[in-house]
Amino acid sequence: MPGHRRLPRSAPEEQGVDPRALARLVDALAGWPELHSLMVLRHGSVVAEGWAAPYASDRLHELYSLSKSFTSTAVGFAVAEGLLTVDDLVLDHVGDKAPAAPDANLQRMRVRDLLTMTTGHVEDPTGAVFDSGAQDWVAAFLERPVEHEPGTHFVYNTAGTFMLSAIVQRLTGQRLLDYLGPRLLQPLGIEGAIWQQSPEGIDVGGSGLSATTEDVAVFGQLYLQGGVWQGKQVVPADWVAEATRAQVPNDGGPDPDWTQGYGYQFWRGRHDSYRGDGAFGQFCVVLPEQDVVVVTTSGVEDMHHQLELVWEHLLPGLSDGPLPADDEGRAQLADRLAGLRLDPPAGSPTSRTAERLSGRTITFEPNTLGIRNAVLEVGVEHDRLTVDHGEETVIVTVGHAQPALARTTLRRRDPEDVLVSGTWTSGDTYVVTVRFVEAPFVATATLTVTGDDVVVESGMNASFGPTTAPPLVGSLVQAVDEVWVG
Repeated sequence: MPGHRRLPRSAPEEQGVDPRALARLVDALAGWPELHSLMVLRHGSVVAEGWAAPYASDRLHELYSLSKSFTSTAVGFAVAEGLLTVDDLVLDHVGDKAPAAPDANLQRMRVRDLLTMTTGHVEDPTGAVFDSGAQDWVAAFLERPVEHEPGTHFVYNTAGTFMLSAIVQRLTGQRLLDYLGPRLLQPLGIEGAIWQQSPEGIDVGGSGLSATTEDVAVFGQLYLQGGVWQGKQVVPADWVAEATRAQVPNDGGPDPDWTQGYGYQFWRGRHDSYRGDGAFGQFCVVLPEQDVVVVTTSGVEDMHHQLELVWEHLLPGLSDGPLPADDEGRAQLADRLAGLRLDPPAGSPTSRTAERLSGRTITFEPNTLGIRNAVLEVGVEHDRLTVDHGEETVIVTVGHAQPALARTTLRRRDPEDVLVSGTWTSGDTYVVTVRFVEAPFVATATLTVTGDDVVVESGMNASFGPTTAPPLVGSLVQAVDEVWVG
């Protein structure tokens, strides 16, 4: 069952960790909006763990590029089983998908170059591959120009990691998730993980894996222990060493934790650390010298700041030996962890404007979102929102005191849970919050009514692109006689 415990728990002091330092870390991370979960391990024991409600220990969370470290592990298994080497030419495995006359640099690209983000591309080809509408991402990748000699030029490249997944699938006849099952997931007790796939049915590899916080923590602890789990060598020790050392330089950026070198789908960091990391604050940080693993799931854009907080608050709280019992400090930490919450805005379930608005059609001026009309029907326990979007009509239940749970494919092909809530934060302002509780995202739409004029402003907490959309401008044009009771 996802979320089950596989790691021992310990009082922080027994593992040489100051509980007050951990409490300060929790306060700092929680003060940097959208911390979803935190788990800190010392000497193999969990010394702090918490989930900001409605996130929970048994919920999967999309890991974005932290997925890459799992893909690297799959390649490590394939190497150990003699299916390939890191010096194999990429076209030796997928040459049938290449252009008729592949250029010289593409012909020289090796598996090692995929692993180290040194494929030779001037710019990351991922958008051109994933967003092209192509049904064959392997062919789309191989069609991209390779301007540099492979192995000489670091450019972050999620599509390159996808190619590793494609190669492993070709060699094994199994999708990455299934190949990792008996080799990694089952030994670590990882159950229920999912991985998004390309149109041709290949696990995305560079992104798209969803797992629980403790799943990530046991993965980090496995690597910290040199690939050993419960006395058994699960991942080959030489692969752990090679994957986590600085294989290539990646300097030139402004953030010091992203300029310490890159391994085989692992970042090197300050304090002799290494990590898997994913967009918007999905971290698995391993500190071998301190015997520490730190895991976060989040929904933030400034990931650099998150790591700074770990260095600032956690490292000074570490000691070489056990610390005296600190009941007060431990109670303070427990209180901070138990109090983690991410609630929607407070307000009223209805208002006079709500009564006047309920059941009437709002028609919007032409807009980039393609939303034509909307109807809000106000109920006692929840509201109902109907939106005409393009050629589709979407009906959403909007909770009041309790958010309404729905399954949706709004954001990705695989269905995921969302929590939808609505409240009147003032007499004329209605705020709808859509929280993707299996992902980093929360969307907010603020509807302001002035007479019969309606303006809707919307935004996301984090995004690869803009976090706000142009306002929707509309008007109330139709009254109905029916009364809907939610």
